[in-house]
Amino acid sequence: MSEALKQIYWAIKLGEKLKYELRHSWLSNGRQESVAEHTWRLSLMAMLIEPYLEENIDSEKLLKMIIIHDLVEAEASDIPAFDTLNNPKLLKQKHEKEREAIDHIKQMLPEPLGSNVFDLWIEFENKHTYEAKVANALDKLEAQIQHNEADIVTWKPIEYKMSFMLDQHTNFSPILSQFKELIEQEAEEKINKANHLSP
Repeated sequence: MSEALKQIYWAIKLGEKLKYELRHSWLSNGRQESVAEHTWRLSLMAMLIEPYLEENIDSEKLLKMIIIHDLVEAEASDIPAFDTLNNPKLLKQKHEKEREAIDHIKQMLPEPLGSNVFDLWIEFENKHTYEAKVANALDKLEAQIQHNEADIVTWKPIEYKMSFMLDQHTNFSPILSQFKELIEQEAEEKINKANHLSP
């Protein structure tokens, strides 16, 4: 067996960790969501939304970026956005751990595959290209959709506010902004219903 296949096999086995690395998101059936489940639906969203985007997009690059963007969490773990929102020190630590993880993944994969994976991850993080902006927007929107589907008792107080902070991720695209409005409307209805039912 070639050394390259052994290295690729290692990366595939690393991906298994994303099946049991849990996010602070709960499913509608009361079970906690894994990173792998988030990534799968994010990929589905990209495929379904792509034909409606205003600009031509490299669909293959978009899907590849989505598939690998959370691979670092197999080593660095998932840190929820609400934990880093007002904590610059923790945000810096998160970035450092994730950078160490992607450096390690790059080194373990054969070239040029390692560099390709690394470059896609960096592109996603920098959010300068159209593909990276779309991937980032969908990433945030999928997380909010999942929150909307979960029992509201699983929401932290800060998540009520964060449900309406998605503009910064979608304002470059009218269609994604419209999609965001649908998601925010559902969040608002969920919050209003919970407030109505509370004693």
